[in-house]
Amino acid sequence: MKIGIVGLPNVGKSTLFNAITNAGAECANYPFCTIEPNVGVVPVPDERLDRLAEIYNPQKITHAIIEFVDIAGLVKGASKGEGLGNKFLSHIREVDSIVQVVRCFENPNVVHVDGSIDPLRDIETINLELIFADIETIEKRLDRARKMLKADKKAQAEIDVLEKIKNVLESGKCARTVELAEEEQELIKDAFLLTMKPTLYIANVSEEQLQNVENDENINKVKEYASSEGAQVIPLCVKIEEELASLESEDKREMLEALGLTESGLDKVIKASYDLLGLMSFLTAGEPEVRAWTIKKGTKAPQAAGKIHSDIERGFIRAEIVSYDDLIKEGSMNSAKEKGLVRSEGKDYIMKDGDVVLFRFNV
Repeated sequence: MKIGIVGLPNVGKSTLFNAITNAGAECANYPFCTIEPNVGVVPVPDERLDRLAEIYNPQKITHAIIEFVDIAGLVKGASKGEGLGNKFLSHIREVDSIVQVVRCFENPNVVHVDGSIDPLRDIETINLELIFADIETIEKRLDRARKMLKADKKAQAEIDVLEKIKNVLESGKCARTVELAEEEQELIKDAFLLTMKPTLYIANVSEEQLQNVENDENINKVKEYASSEGAQVIPLCVKIEEELASLESEDKREMLEALGLTESGLDKVIKASYDLLGLMSFLTAGEPEVRAWTIKKGTKAPQAAGKIHSDIERGFIRAEIVSYDDLIKEGSMNSAKEKGLVRSEGKDYIMKDGDVVLFRFNV
């Protein structure tokens, strides 16, 4: 699963990407220093694995992973090709969801492409370019569907959905704000609309702003906008996150305590991004390895088993499952079994986040 980091030039996208991945993407105080997207694969923070490792003392701990793509700064007119816009929009089309970085801090030494700090204007600049690109996509689909209508009356259902979305786009709102039934979503899923992608907003603030996020005017503007489309906002100081990412565990913990924080902003971003994609983890634990496996919410046990190996899915008999909380409370699988906390689940069982599982299967 890929998450694209987007925003105007010089808002902190590449710095955030560097902090998330320690990949060393080029950061510079001028637009378009990122032309080809940088890609980084990062582990999803999950303290449950560390707790399980204390019980099993495994040879290896393996976290779930998520992929971030640092996409170059969009500018006004990108949908018409401004600032290499068409190329950048195609990069956004390839990701599954979007993290939009919004600059909320003042700094005369870091130029803003529009000359002043205005988070709402910046969000609308980005979203309007994505909206314009989506309107173009919808119009092409409508032309095709209307031609098909003469031969296939079923095309009318697609036309109805496309027109519903187009009306919302033309009002300046993103496609993700449109309420669609499951069958309507199915009809247009292969359109890959940019504004249909789930979005998380990052309010990039100064260290001073971080101490008073509840009362900061710029942060609250971003929150108000995001709430109108049911999106989440995470305020963070990207420069601090970059510094934290370069520290060893103990030094990082001390710096977080000094800042009055319980976890880094990056951990929040990675966890929220994982959740944004509708993903969750089930866990396997033993002496060889303690591991988190990524699945979509709503996945049934045999398909979850298939994440480990296709043979396990094919030969699936049952899943022996204990909740993470119960296992930690009891301290061992044997103790959990004695208390009747280990369940035997069949093919129709829908997996839950944090299930600790042993799959039984025929070879």
